[in-house]
Amino acid sequence: KMTVKAVKMPCAAPNVYTKVPDGGWGWTIAFAFFFVEALTYGIIKSFGVFFNDLMESFDETNSRISWIISICVFVQTFTAPLSTVLSNRFGHHFVVMAGGVLISTGMVTASFASTVVDMYVTIGVISGLGYCLSFLPTVTILSQYFDKRRSLVTAVASTGECFAVFSFAPAITALKEQIGWRYSLLSVGVLQLSIVICGSLLRPIIIKEQEEVKAQPPEEPTETKYMLENEQTRTSIESIDSGVEITTSPSNVPGNTKAELKSEEPKEHVQILVENNSTPPEPKTKLLDFSVMRDYSFICYAFFGLFATLGFFAPSLYIIPLSLSLGISKDHSAYILSAMAIAEVFGRISAGWVLNKKPIRKIYIELICVVLLSVALFAFPFASEFWGLMTCSIFFGFMLGTVAGTHIPLLAEDDVVGIAKMSSAAGVYVFIQSFAGLAGPPLAGVLVDTTQNYSSAFYSCAAGMVLGAVFLSLVRPCKAGLCHHQQQCTEESTAEVVPDPPDDFIEMDIGKAENSGKGCDGV
Repeated sequence: KMTVKAVKMPCAAPNVYTKVPDGGWGWTIAFAFFFVEALTYGIIKSFGVFFNDLMESFDETNSRISWIISICVFVQTFTAPLSTVLSNRFGHHFVVMAGGVLISTGMVTASFASTVVDMYVTIGVISGLGYCLSFLPTVTILSQYFDKRRSLVTAVASTGECFAVFSFAPAITALKEQIGWRYSLLSVGVLQLSIVICGSLLRPIIIKEQEEVKAQPPEEPTETKYMLENEQTRTSIESIDSGVEITTSPSNVPGNTKAELKSEEPKEHVQILVENNSTPPEPKTKLLDFSVMRDYSFICYAFFGLFATLGFFAPSLYIIPLSLSLGISKDHSAYILSAMAIAEVFGRISAGWVLNKKPIRKIYIELICVVLLSVALFAFPFASEFWGLMTCSIFFGFMLGTVAGTHIPLLAEDDVVGIAKMSSAAGVYVFIQSFAGLAGPPLAGVLVDTTQNYSSAFYSCAAGMVLGAVFLSLVRPCKAGLCHHQQQCTEESTAEVVPDPPDDFIEMDIGKAENSGKGCDGV
């Protein structure tokens, strides 16, 4: 049965389970992750509603305004290893709460910015660091609470950003008409302070396997008979101290022996088992494990994330400017962004439901979704009116949901690194993504300024997604090849090493030699 150890501090002390609970307090963390997603990535994707206002207020170009989100995403992903180190050192809940404070501080300060450079510092650096400290620890600890339901629960909980885009885009647009973009940004910053409450709900989890070991009573004043045997001979040695029959042949030693030997080695063995049952030693956790960089499958997966990130943020930023350039009104443009968010909800849930089926090779399902996402990005430039753009947005939103909600949790699968290295792998993976997050929106902005056509931004995103699909297709072959190579090395090393013969075999060979000697003397 699964047991939970009682704790005194409900929001700080860890939950101790004998196996992965697949629920329990994990449902509370899933609830918290939903709101963290809404208040981090949901706000980032909704930032496009401020785009034209910032261009008019600061009299800047597309590319310079794009640097605000670009720097924010870069700082968020570049500092991912720092988030992992701080989480392992101080705990997930403390780091997420600190991140919530930083996000709110940056957004509130940005509402008083006088230049676009001020926005680079406030939203880009301060809020960007807060986004990293809030998001990554939450998704990491959520993956640790679930095993069989991990894909589905993570996908459903990650729909928070979709509901945020669906609700925030029209709400902020309406709010700007009443109080202006500055006070609207101030209101968003105050709302993001609720991330602190979400962080206070996080509890770390410890999995300890329970061992049932019975302590031995004092020595029984009986005789002990040691049975030493191999394939052909069997020798008995009797002593007057004890009377328990023990066989030292590996095939004959029972698993739960209720005897205490006088020799020191068996005594130490029994004593260690009892100590492990009562107070298991705490394993030392590395603050950041870079050994994942030696795994070729992880390297390919990291390059997939690097290029796929080019297509994650730019479409959300440029969908409203693209619709306005086609003569679509502001209200209808906001509806397009909301429709994209709703489609992303269904995409995330659908991907989680499919990946939750077993047996299934999840990495191949992800590859199919990435290919279809590339097709969706290529389709945007062919839209020329409201319904065409709405159709492309719905298709893109659905496929984006299948990829965005699963690409980080898939690190916990054995095809990539496994759950044991999930924390460090997530930090390194998001760190590598940072470079695409920095280059993606400005690259799209430069293309738009050069060509005077918003379609070029979507072409650049599609090209990056295609490259990501190529590297994703190499993950499974690299993993299979590495495992096969390790297996061959193990077999070769096993074949070269001659196993030491057991002690009883040597003793009986000596006894056989003595008997042979006596026989020869007799002749």
